[in-house]
Amino acid sequence: MDTRTAMEPTLRVLDTATRLASVDIVIPVLNEERALPGCVRTLAAFLGDGFPLPWRITIVDNGSTDATWPVATALAGEFDRVHARRIDVRGRGAALRAAWRDSPADIVAYMDVDLSTDLDALFPLVAAVASGHSEIAIGTRLAHSARTRRSLRREVVSRGYNALLRYGFGAGFSDAQCGFKAARADVVRPLLDTIEDDGWFFDTELLLLAEHNGLRVHEVPVDWIEDVDSRVRVVRTAIDDLKGLVRVAWSMSMGRHRVTVARSEPMPRHPDAVVARPRAVTVAKFASFAAIGVLSVGLYTLIYLPLREFWEPATANLGALVLAGVINTEANRRWTFGRVRRTTMHFRAAVLFIANYALTTLAVLTVPPDGGRLAEVGAVVTTYCLLTVIRFTALDRWVFSRTRN
Repeated sequence: MDTRTAMEPTLRVLDTATRLASVDIVIPVLNEERALPGCVRTLAAFLGDGFPLPWRITIVDNGSTDATWPVATALAGEFDRVHARRIDVRGRGAALRAAWRDSPADIVAYMDVDLSTDLDALFPLVAAVASGHSEIAIGTRLAHSARTRRSLRREVVSRGYNALLRYGFGAGFSDAQCGFKAARADVVRPLLDTIEDDGWFFDTELLLLAEHNGLRVHEVPVDWIEDVDSRVRVVRTAIDDLKGLVRVAWSMSMGRHRVTVARSEPMPRHPDAVVARPRAVTVAKFASFAAIGVLSVGLYTLIYLPLREFWEPATANLGALVLAGVINTEANRRWTFGRVRRTTMHFRAAVLFIANYALTTLAVLTVPPDGGRLAEVGAVVTTYCLLTVIRFTALDRWVFSRTRN
């Protein structure tokens, strides 16, 4: 059946060739002899009923001990576009790594065998990658327009886990574990060699690694209904995920997650577009940085003076710098340097803060005891101003850098 439609001209492969992008949808299974036939037949019927891109379905049996493998091979014989393979290593991550590495498709995707995610979200998911808009696309159950039906325990665990990713890692995605993802095959393959997890944490590690290396992750709100016969053990999976987060955080802080990936940079479409020169961009950044710095100095003064009535200079300086510094860094991240999401950003900002605190404390301690509070503030502000150029360069080129240095 020819599934191409009138949408062909807008959905080209990412290398600008004159053919449509092909999609390989992987279904990892472990002891799923009951659920697999219904999943494959439903998905094949849905795709065959007008899905506008060339597609195939790949079943990956990762260590089943029931009749899953015979069922998978029977389905592959029943449908021309269904393929089956078997690996000895258990785990969803291992199944996806094996299938995505060998897939002949331009776009690799996967979904869970229980079809908890409504299939109407499949085309928006794949289209975000096929159009070149993003390198990775994921389904999210936590967006405002998503509709879900699941137990309170899974809801609480999911929201808590993803909040940890956002606030602890600066992640830009809202739902790491939804079993509904797609990616450019040529981009995701270099990441697979770095991902260590073979189980459920594979998804989180993939997304953290992708954002860490500057890739764009697009989210598609989905309708999702929990299958109570799911093989997921929520508490055990949550514990394994926390262990994985500790490992990934340590590896990223040590610089071990640098991957050479194909990224596209935004370019103006209009032939006569006038693009701002790098020097003009730098001047604008510095102007914003300076304005925020002035406001931060005023805030620091208002905090330091009351604290100094109760604390010694070094302690009062620490308290004022922490409060004013958090606001200063967040303001610069939002309005000066952009919303850079990198795990190492927080570590680098902490290093810069410690250096700033040491130098300003040294300055305030040089003020004579009879110099007064304003003299102490003046010493800190003077030192802060002298460090302005160094701080700006450090924030721009190191803390908020968008490169993979």
